[in-house]
Amino acid sequence: QVQLVESGGGLVQAGGSLRLSCAASGRTFSNYFMGWFRQAPGKEREFVATISWTGFNTYYADSVKGRFTVSRDNAKNTVYLQMNSLKPEDTAVYYCAADRSSVISERVDSYDYWGQGTQVTVSS
Repeated sequence: QVQLVESGGGLVQAGGSLRLSCAASGRTFSNYFMGWFRQAPGKEREFVATISWTGFNTYYADSVKGRFTVSRDNAKNTVYLQMNSLKPEDTAVYYCAADRSSVISERVDSYDYWGQGTQVTVSS
């Protein structure tokens, strides 16, 4: 079992930045690929970014590529999402998730553990 707790959300103006953190506890954090997803009101949960065990491999949704950066610190059992040049359409609840497999995946059902989410609101 892995417990995940997100933090760092908030209200920011368009063009601003936020850094989300996801702290993990439980089983060995470095054994998991980690992903970030988001869900806007009335919409399905969508993939944002994912990172491999060591952090060497990352993958992004086209909508955030070049603006968001995912990273991890296995010594701190934490994964981060640096979000720059934020847009109103980035407004959503952001979730981190852990995947026991060794495959980069955008699929919600590939991930085994989820946090409770943190709200990000971008004003225009």
